[in-house]
Formats: sequence, structure tokens, C-alpha cells
Amino acid sequence: MNTVPQHITTETKQGRTGALLEVRGLRTEFATGAGTVRAVNDVGLTVRRGQVLGVVGESGSGKSVTARSILRMVPEPGRIVGGEILFAGRDLLGLPEPDMRAVRGSEIAMVFQDPQSALNPVLTVGYQIAEALIVHGTDRQTARRRAAELLDQVGIPDAERRLDDYPHQFSGGMRQRVVIAIALAGSPSLLIADEPTTALDVTIQAQILRLLGRLRDELGIAVLMITHDMGVVAEMCDDVVVMYGGRVVEQGPVEVIFARQEHPYTADLLQAMPRMDGNGRNRLPAIPGAPPDPAALPSGCAFHPRCRLAEDGCRTTVPELLPRAAEGQSSACWVTGRGAAIPPLDRVPADVRDQLDTGGAPPLSVENLRVNVASGGRSPFGRPDPVYAVDGVSLSVAGGETLGLVGESGCGKSTLARTIVGINRPTEGLVRVGPEGVDAFTGAGARELRSTVQYVFQDPYASLNPRRTVRQSLDEALEMRGMPRGERATAASELMRRVGLNEGHLDRYPHAFSGGQRQRIGIARALAVEPKVLICDEPVSALDVSIQAQIINLLESLRDDLGLGYLFIAHDLSVVRHLSDRVAVMYLGRIVETGPVEAVYSSPQHPYTVALMSSSPVPETASRDRERIVLTGDLPSPKNPPSGCRFRTRCPIGPLAHTARSVCVEEEPVLAETPTGQLAACHFAGEMATLPPAATHERRGQGDADATAYPYLG
Repeated sequence: MNTVPQHITTETKQGRTGALLEVRGLRTEFATGAGTVRAVNDVGLTVRRGQVLGVVGESGSGKSVTARSILRMVPEPGRIVGGEILFAGRDLLGLPEPDMRAVRGSEIAMVFQDPQSALNPVLTVGYQIAEALIVHGTDRQTARRRAAELLDQVGIPDAERRLDDYPHQFSGGMRQRVVIAIALAGSPSLLIADEPTTALDVTIQAQILRLLGRLRDELGIAVLMITHDMGVVAEMCDDVVVMYGGRVVEQGPVEVIFARQEHPYTADLLQAMPRMDGNGRNRLPAIPGAPPDPAALPSGCAFHPRCRLAEDGCRTTVPELLPRAAEGQSSACWVTGRGAAIPPLDRVPADVRDQLDTGGAPPLSVENLRVNVASGGRSPFGRPDPVYAVDGVSLSVAGGETLGLVGESGCGKSTLARTIVGINRPTEGLVRVGPEGVDAFTGAGARELRSTVQYVFQDPYASLNPRRTVRQSLDEALEMRGMPRGERATAASELMRRVGLNEGHLDRYPHAFSGGQRQRIGIARALAVEPKVLICDEPVSALDVSIQAQIINLLESLRDDLGLGYLFIAHDLSVVRHLSDRVAVMYLGRIVETGPVEAVYSSPQHPYTVALMSSSPVPETASRDRERIVLTGDLPSPKNPPSGCRFRTRCPIGPLAHTARSVCVEEEPVLAETPTGQLAACHFAGEMATLPPAATHERRGQGDADATAYPYLG
């Protein structure tokens, strides 16, 4: 690890609590054909040296525009029309552009959400890191040497060799580390991180969050963290700013805000989140409606159309952001400003689950499925070796139940789902559908498959034809079902009603809908053929917390009303916990643990399951010091899986920690019943629960102390 620069160490010791960035009364507007849109309206915030400030809010709340305004990088036709942005005592809005260019990168740097699009695919990562130094006057030889140091600093092994690799040769988590290395090139005092972990798995997310925490603790770097995940805020941030409709509606220390919210929006956001320790016996208390269009904000308090405490005054007058009783906390709410408390949202009990079909053949079953994703063509050297993205998977989905499928990107979840619906062809094994359990890959089975199983995609906009109205898309699906033309209009209206929309939406195009509405349309299209099973492939991962809760509640209602079975694929373990009856954990093409959701979540038996759960952020500040496993490295390639146990190269209790455990290298574990009732494929199932606390604690500010004694801690 590199030595901390002396000037940064001294500055940190002298001014850790001083204000580094102060934003006052910031206003940013966009000139459009429909008029002026004020995306950021009178926003103020402060970032202290060495502090992590979280900025949260739904899409359209103004978070990213605020971040870009700080760097004076607002895209056309946007412009900053008022306010002050004071950085280290200088007003950035008054700097000439050449001076502002010197600030970007060298003093303030930005880490973007999608590392794939932030990196140039035709340039090596070493060149891209060095370029960030060269533009500020560093010679090429020194810049390359510094690039290697930065790659090492952000935790990329064999940094010198990997300088000449291209972005596609890195995993998603490694690419995000490269983006952070580029941001660190100029030794900035402030990092602006715009949703830096949204597209990452929970294990990689934990690595990136730990890296940001280490940069804060060791280098004194301040971080402005934009996120929609309240769990990330609880675990990482010192203070939090909550935005809605372009304004700050609440701000204060994280511990204070999480203990007592003074704005109904903040309270409702926290309550709408599914919990790892919760269950599906209650519906999620979702916020009604959708975030407002910045071009057509409501009068008065922008939140009043969705607020359960709204009064007449809320509809006419914008509330001021005023201090509250707790030190450092401010809120903009007329009702709580008078001292009124925010009552908890009503938790509506779920319907009685009498639709669960536990007898007879399940409508969907998979038997020992293997899928070779290697190219089928011949080369001069013969047919390529097989690459089994799915390697011996068996599962079933009964009517009225939800089987949650979890695992990191690349483990084979989506390949399995696409094979079930016939997009991929299996190399071995069977997919059986319908009451007779027919083979889905025969002629008769293909027809049964289309009428039994339907797919709900992650990105509803990409899955809908932009040139077809909703009516046309539903009409096509109803025609496939064999419904006469004269009955389709009524059926389409009924489908819209069932998913919470109305027939007035039928003649609109997909671009006219919000993300949550488009997902409802995708579900309606899937329901048009009256399927027995829905495969839901990350159906809520692209949605805001409040809209996510609405879609989860909709899926629960449809399952209970229609007796649908779900294969629910997700990387958010809290969502899976809330919705599922059973859960299957997948690693490198195989199921490593499966069983009733209560058993798996309360007593996980496979170390990979334990790692996934302990890596998931929890929206409680008291959980910052909880026991946590942070896996190092990335998922191995299915082209060359490890011998024996496939998880052994990252396992906390395998040969990495106990060199004598050669059985993990030599013998492949099989799924076997554990004393807690689930199945697990581990030679030492259940042992993680008996690890000493020192082996699993990763305390904030601990640095790499544990990484030497416990190599699996990232």
C-alpha cells in the first residue's frame, strides 16, 4: 500500500471538521420548448473535510444536476442562474473557465454510475489513468508510474501488468475501481460519487464501499455520495441531504435522521424499503403516485399530492427549510414544524395464501439442466471447449409460490431463465411445463411453454416496442392466446385495471410513461396469455425505492389472486426475502444452497450465502458494526471453473483460511440436507455460524488490519 502523502495527512489532522464545500441557494434551469424547467431550486449543502455526505431522493429530484452544477458541467440547454458554490473558500461560479478546468480532476473529481460507459473501450486503462495526470502537466513516464500506484491503491492485483489491459478485460467491480483510480489521479480533496454501486452485485458493492471508506479514513478525502439506497447511506455517510422536486426537504446527521424523520417523504422512503429481517406477511407501505415532472411541479410543497399529512397550506405555499430540535437537523414541512409527529405507515396484511398449489405436477420444473454458451462453430483448431454457464441445475416452481434466485452477475441466473423460455437451447437436461409435465423443447411442448411461462424483463422500456401503443402490444399478446378480435378491447382494459392503470393509457406510446408504469405494462402483456408462471428477471432493480414497493405489492397481489408461480431473479436480497417462499442461491452455474426462505435467511449454511447476506447494506445506523464478510476477487470464469468446490478460491472457511482442507480442492460437494432443513453444497456446511467474531467483523475505519489474518476480507 502506498504511503499517505504528507500534505494530505497534515491537512486532515488540522482541518478534518472544516467546511470544504458550501453550496448556497443554488438554482439551475433548463430552457425547453415548453418553458423553463428549474431542476435545482435554492439548494444548499455543506461537505466537511474527511466527511461522507449522502444525497438521496427519487429520479428527477435534482441530485445529479446538483452534482454537475458543482463542477459546472451542466449539459445544454441547462445553466446555473443563481447561488454560490464555495470550495476551499473560492466561489467556483466566479472562476474563469481555464481555472475551473484546473479544479476539475485535481481538486474535485467525479465517479460515475456506469464504469463501462465512463471508460474508453479502445484505450488501455493505464493510458486513461495517466491521461488524467498528463493534462495537468505531469510527464508521461511519471504519469505511468503513478497510474500503477493508483491501481494498487484501489486494490487491483498485479497492477503493473494490468496497466496495458483494456476495460473489457476487467469485471464490473474492477472497472469501477479503475474509474475511482482515474478520479484519484490528481489527489483531489473531494470525490463526487454518482450512484457508484447501483449497477454492482452486493459483494462487489461491499468492496467499493469499503474502498471509499478507506480513502476517507486514510487520505482524508471528502465524498459527496449520490444514491437511492438508504442502506448505503446508513452504513457510509456522516450526514444526509434528502431532495424532492429540486429542493432540499430534510438534512442532518445520519444518526439523527434515521432515528427521527421530520419530513414525511424521508419517513416514507425508509418505510418503503424491504428488509432482510422482514417477511412477506405484510404489504410494503408504498408511497402512492410517482415523483413529479420537474417541468410541471405542483404548487406549494411539491410532495403534497403524495403526502398523507398534507393540509390546505401545503398546497399553496412552499415551506422553508428550518432548523429542528435535534442539532444539525433541518426540515421543510409545515405540519412537523408545528411539532406534530409523523405516524408510521399502515402495514396492510397480505391476502390469505390459499392459492399455493402443493399437490400434483408443478407448472414448471427444471431437471439437471446444462447450457453450453461457447460458440458452436468450428475453428482451425477444432470445436471449442464447452463453457457451461448453467451446469446441472434442478428446480421447480409451484402455482402460487415464489422461488427467489440470487447470485452475482455471471453466475448463470439469466442464462437459466432464458433457457427455460426457449431463447437458449439446453445441452443436457429437461424443462417440463404444464399439468402433464411435457418437454418444453418438443413441438407440443413449445406451445405449452408459451401459454404456461411468460417473461418480465429488467428494463421495461427496452422490452416494449416504441412504435406500438400499449393497445397494440396487448392486442398482439391476446391474439397469440387465440382470443377473437371483438373481445380484445375489453380484455385489454381489464388487464390495465388489474395492473393498476386505466384504459385511458391504452392509446399512448411507451415514452409517455414513467419507469414504474412501463413495468406495469410489461406485466400486463405477460398476463395476456393467462400464464401459470412468470419469470421475473430483476424486475425492480431499475426503479426508485417508492416505485419498487408499488411493483412488489402488485406482484404479490397478482400471485395471490391468480395463483401465479414466480421465478424471481434479483441481486437485492431484501426484495427476495420479502417476496419469496423459497430461495435458491446460485454460484458459477450451480445451486449451492436452497430451501425455505425463513430457514435460509435465519441460518444460512453455505459460506457464499453468508457472504451475500452480510454484504447487503442495512438501513440502520446501528448496523455499521455488524458482522460482515467482504469477499475478495471476482467470480471465476465458467470456461475454467476451479476443481472440487467452485467457491473455494474465495471461500472464508476453505483452503484460503485452512490449508489442510484439501477436500475442497479435490472433491466436488453435492447438495445435501442440513440440520436446519435446507440443502447446501458444502463440505463444511453450517460452519460459518461458529466463526469467532474477530474473523467476521469489519469495523468502520479498520483499514486492512483483518485482511492479513483473514485473506477473504476485501
